[in-house]
Amino acid sequence: MVQSQTRDNPALMGLAASAWICRVDRGVAAQAPFAGKGPLQGLTFAVKDNIDVAGLPTTAACPAFSHVPARSATVVTRLQDAGAVLRGKTNLDQFACGLNGTRSPYGEVPNAFNPAYISGGSSSGSAYVVATGQVDFALGTDTAGSGRVPAGLNNIVGLKPSRGLISTYGVLPAAQSVDCVSIFARSVGLAAQVLAVAMAHDARDPYARHLSLSTAPLPPAFRFGVPDQLAFFGDALAVEAFARAVEQLQALGGSPVTIAYAPLAQAASLLYDSALVAERYAAIRPFFDQHAEDVMEPVRSIIGSGRQYSAADVFAAQAQLRALGQEADAMWDRVDVLLLPTAPTHYTTAQMLADPVALNRNLGTYTNFVNLLDYAALSVPSEIRPDGLPFGITLVGPCASDWQLAELGQRYHHASGLPQGALPTALPAPIDLATLHAAQLQ
Repeated sequence: MVQSQTRDNPALMGLAASAWICRVDRGVAAQAPFAGKGPLQGLTFAVKDNIDVAGLPTTAACPAFSHVPARSATVVTRLQDAGAVLRGKTNLDQFACGLNGTRSPYGEVPNAFNPAYISGGSSSGSAYVVATGQVDFALGTDTAGSGRVPAGLNNIVGLKPSRGLISTYGVLPAAQSVDCVSIFARSVGLAAQVLAVAMAHDARDPYARHLSLSTAPLPPAFRFGVPDQLAFFGDALAVEAFARAVEQLQALGGSPVTIAYAPLAQAASLLYDSALVAERYAAIRPFFDQHAEDVMEPVRSIIGSGRQYSAADVFAAQAQLRALGQEADAMWDRVDVLLLPTAPTHYTTAQMLADPVALNRNLGTYTNFVNLLDYAALSVPSEIRPDGLPFGITLVGPCASDWQLAELGQRYHHASGLPQGALPTALPAPIDLATLHAAQLQ
C-alpha cells in the first residue's frame, strides 16, 4: 500500500522524490476509507508528515520518532469525507522547525522553478507537490510562516487561516497555542473551497474556537498597510517586485498607508528569542529528553533551548507579547488589510546550509508575528522575476477576515496574469462570500 521514500532507497532518490516521505498506492487510495463523495470529489491531496493519517507512519521527518496512528487527524477525515483522494505524506523541516526545507534526513526539497534554490519550509514537500502539479492541493502547518513562505517561493497560494478555525487534533504540535493547519493550492478559489470543508469546531482541539467569518468584502476603496521598514537583504529584484505589487493593489482600488512595523517585528522576535520557545520543547518533551541525539541540528539546539526557561519567564514573555499586540492592533483603525512580501528573498541550498540559522531567520521577516498576534493571512503569487524565480505577496487581516482576504487575494491573483490550475487560460469563478459562508455552516 505504501511506498517509502528515503535516501536509503536509490530507486526513489532525486529531486522530486525528496518531496515525498511516503505515497499511497493509487488503487488503494481510490477506495474507502481513503475517499468519500462530496464537494471535493476527485480532487487529490497530500499532507505534511506531522499530520496523522490512519495506517500511515507519522515521522515529522525524524525516523526515530516514527509511529503509526490508529486514527487520522480531524482535518484529514473531513477532506476524505468530502471526496478528496489522499496521495501520500510529504517532507518537512524536522518537527516543523524551520522555514527553508533543508532540515530533513529524507532530503532537501528543491524549489519548483530552480532546483539550486530552496523550496522554503517547513511545509516544503507539500508546496512542491502542488507547485509541480502532482496533487490538486496539500495540507501544511503554519506556526511561524511554514504555510506561507514555501507558497511564495514556489508560485502557489498559501492560505493560513485564523487560529482555531481548522482543528489541529491529530497534528503533532510545533507550538500548540499558535499552530494552524494551512492549505496549498494553485488558485485562491480552490484553497477557499478546501477551507470551507476543513473548518469546523472540534472540542478535541484545546485551542479550537467558534469563529464567525465576515462575509462582507472589503470596500471598493480600501486601505492597505505598507511597513515603514522593509528589508530585502540585498535582493534588488525583490525590491522592484514589491513596488509593482503596491501598484497592482492600488489598481484594484487600494490606497497605501504607511504603518509602523516595529511592534510587529518585536513580536516576531519573541517566537525564538524568548521563553516562548519553551512551547516547542514542550511539544515533544518526552521524546526529546530520551532521544535528543536523534534530532538533527540546528533543530536540536532550537528545541533544546526551551529547557532553560522557567514558568515565570513564559508568563513574562506572554505579557510582553500582549503589550506588543495592543500596540500593533491600533493599525486596524487605519487600514483594512496589510500588504507584505511573503519572503524577502530567495536563497540557494548551498547558502542555506552554510548559514542555516541567520538565513532562516531572514525568511521569517514578514511571517513570524502573524500567528502570535492572532491574524489571518493569505500568500498569493505576484510575478515571475527576471531571474525566473517567483515573487509572492501576503495579505494579512484581523482574526476571522479569512473570506475577505480570499476575495481580495483572488482578484489580485487574476490581475497578475499568472497561470492558475491546470488550464493557464482559464480563470476560476469569482469567490462568492455568501456561498462560502453557507458551506461553513454545513
